[in-house]
Amino acid sequence: MIPATLRRDAAASLVVFLVALPLCVGVAVASRVPAELGLVTGIVGGLLVGLLPGSSLQVSGPAAGLTVLVFEAVQRYGLGALGALVLAAGLLQVLLGVLRMGRWFRAISVAVVEGMLAGIGLTIIAGQLYAMADAKAPGSGLGKIAGLPGMATGGLGSSGALAALALGAGTVALLAGWRYLPRQVRAVPAPLAAVALATASTALLDLPVAKLQVRGLANAIQPPGTSDLAGLAEVGMLGTVVAFALISSAESLFSAAAVDRMHEGPRTDYDKELLAQGVGNTVCGALGALPMTAVIVRSATNVQAGAQTKASRWLHGLWLLLFAALFPAALETIPLAALAGVLVHAGWKLMPLAQLPPLWREHRGEAVILVATAAAVVALNLSEGVLLGLLLAVLKIAWETSHVHVEVHDPGHGTIDVAISGNATFLRLPKMLGALEALPKDRPIELDLAGLRHLDHACRTALTTWADGHNENGPVAVPVMEV
Repeated sequence: MIPATLRRDAAASLVVFLVALPLCVGVAVASRVPAELGLVTGIVGGLLVGLLPGSSLQVSGPAAGLTVLVFEAVQRYGLGALGALVLAAGLLQVLLGVLRMGRWFRAISVAVVEGMLAGIGLTIIAGQLYAMADAKAPGSGLGKIAGLPGMATGGLGSSGALAALALGAGTVALLAGWRYLPRQVRAVPAPLAAVALATASTALLDLPVAKLQVRGLANAIQPPGTSDLAGLAEVGMLGTVVAFALISSAESLFSAAAVDRMHEGPRTDYDKELLAQGVGNTVCGALGALPMTAVIVRSATNVQAGAQTKASRWLHGLWLLLFAALFPAALETIPLAALAGVLVHAGWKLMPLAQLPPLWREHRGEAVILVATAAAVVALNLSEGVLLGLLLAVLKIAWETSHVHVEVHDPGHGTIDVAISGNATFLRLPKMLGALEALPKDRPIELDLAGLRHLDHACRTALTTWADGHNENGPVAVPVMEV
């Protein structure tokens, strides 16, 4: 007799498989790579990473959050280089895991991560709206957004474009309203139901829309060649490798923290989870597939479906493998507009619209960082947008921790006593020098720095320069202190 735990894991694995199947294919299509590569990544995430230590219940596979970066990499370096990039990123993740750096990813500013996801979500939505109308999308994020009015007015003249738009819009509407349907209906995963309904409608009505093209797993796998690996010496490719590794690691570990709050089982070992993700990406890279990360949608589905052990993760990978190997023709009946609708809905869920108003009321600096990061991701690219967000977060911390208080005691005659306390950094230099330069220039001043907890080089130099200048008119005592 099958143990009760295994029965629950098997049932949960089927639910996760039904959610993962359209998402794996949709992420691959959105990344402009063969659909099978998304399935390969999902299979590796289940059969390999599903057995490794780290998190017990979160599920790995291709993620919508990486589509923008993958698309940019493929457009710049070609599909053949994708495997080399993912392979190198996986090895970097393995190194970070061995060095026990997993816990440090939790120190990344939440505003930067949410801003990154919001920018990715907006870019996905803008790009997939073209796919919903069977139209070609511009390359840049701003180009996608700027071209939407023209696409709406001039690109919907054909019956095929209108039919595709109707399918995509219907898919989005069904996904958005799925939670309001009866519980018996919601037993079927929403993405599967939406794609199945769109596929059936296309077949019954014989709609003239573009459909998914499948070559088979064996034909899609393309291990990186020697020239692809040699290209990793380029600065641009190295930057892409670091972006793959850091962003996928951060998303995986943030997902692990969220999944840990959803169940009472063993907690995640962040270093081991980072190592597991690295091993998975190394294998995906060797197969020329998409990068993987832990995906919160599939992970939450796994927990909510009653999974108890890692068996559910492994079995979901097995179902993906069997389906891709035995029923590839079934994938070719799926309209691309339906997959675009799934990605539009996923992109919308990446944007923290509900959290933004309270964040603005309580922590305006964090809200500014979030919006600025999102805007930079759309206007520039993913890596540069994240770097800008991190820079803003560091500047915000430096500003908030750099508090300087200048206290002036002036008896009206004789020596003026000035005490400076707090943290003197270059960000507070204008305030500090403004207070000192406003003092009388013809009277002696005694400067007390004993209350300073920190004095950076810029402030020390500025104080020395000010003291030397004031000494021409009167004595100034500046005690030497080690900070």
